[in-house]
Amino acid sequence: MSKGCELCEAAVITTRYLENDLCWIGDCEICQVPMVVWRSHGPLPADDLKEQMHGYLAVVADEVLGEGIWRIDDHMRNIPDHYHAHARPPGFMRHLAR
Repeated sequence: MSKGCELCEAAVITTRYLENDLCWIGDCEICQVPMVVWRSHGPLPADDLKEQMHGYLAVVADEVLGEGIWRIDDHMRNIPDHYHAHARPPGFMRHLAR
C-alpha cells in the first residue's frame, strides 16, 4: 500500500462488484465503467496475476456492459503507478472526444 494512492485506499465510492485478496472491481469514478484494481501498489503485475484479474473483470463486464461487446483498456492514464484496467464499451473513446 502506498500512502496517498487513491487506488490503494480503495474507498467504496461507486458500485463495488467484487473484492478478494488479489483485486477489487468497481465502477470507475471518472468514466463509470467497470474497472479492476490490483491490491498491490505497482504498475506491473505478473502475467498470471493480470490474466486472473482480467478474468474477473470479464465476468463483471459481460453482465454490466453486455457479453463480448467490451474490450480491456489497461492504459493507466490518470494513475500510472498502480495497475488497473477498464472494461470499455464500443465507441467509448469517441464519446470522450466530444
